[in-house]
Amino acid sequence: MQLLIVHRDPDMGDALVQMVKNYTRHFCHIVSSDASAMDWARRHRRCDLLLTQLEAEGINGLTLGSALSEIFSGLQVLFFPNYAANERRLDVVDTKIFPEPIVGDDLLGAIERAEQAPADAPDLFHAADVLQMCCLSRRNGAVQMVKDGQSGLVFLRHGRIVHGETTASRGRDALFEIVAWKYVEFAYERSVRPPLETITVPWDEILIDAISGEKEEHKSQRQSA
Repeated sequence: MQLLIVHRDPDMGDALVQMVKNYTRHFCHIVSSDASAMDWARRHRRCDLLLTQLEAEGINGLTLGSALSEIFSGLQVLFFPNYAANERRLDVVDTKIFPEPIVGDDLLGAIERAEQAPADAPDLFHAADVLQMCCLSRRNGAVQMVKDGQSGLVFLRHGRIVHGETTASRGRDALFEIVAWKYVEFAYERSVRPPLETITVPWDEILIDAISGEKEEHKSQRQSA
């Protein structure tokens, strides 16, 4: 695979490159800004995996991932957010989001899964993992999530989940529906404002409730089968 790392910290960037070179057989380049990444993209015909900071000076990982996905078909993306790993409230299996300190084996596992993905496979993230990343990053705006023709919106204000919408549901029920989709494609729009605020509980509590409810539903379905 061809990997592109976008990281502002030269020491961390070099450490990531060295890890890839030592433990994989992939080609790897590193740049320090969105502008340099786009310039690199214009000079290369292939990129299979983007590993980027979520936000830093000159770096907007969500915008960059979207832009490069328009250039490189089948691009997979991994994010390095600014919050610390011990701030997470949810541990998601096969995550694609790696706060520091980064666990090397987990990152190498994500790289291996990207290699095994079929050509032109969608870039899927766990819905709860995306929402956790946006909340811990104190995002405003809306996250659109899509799964098998279904679409939903989750609205954020200063890192709080304040509203959800799907075709069939609004508020808490819509959020629970979206989390139950598990692995989704997503897009983030900072400028969108919530039409109303229907969710007031802390983001981590409602996501834990959503995941617990989804597990209970599956358990009931298995017992009924």
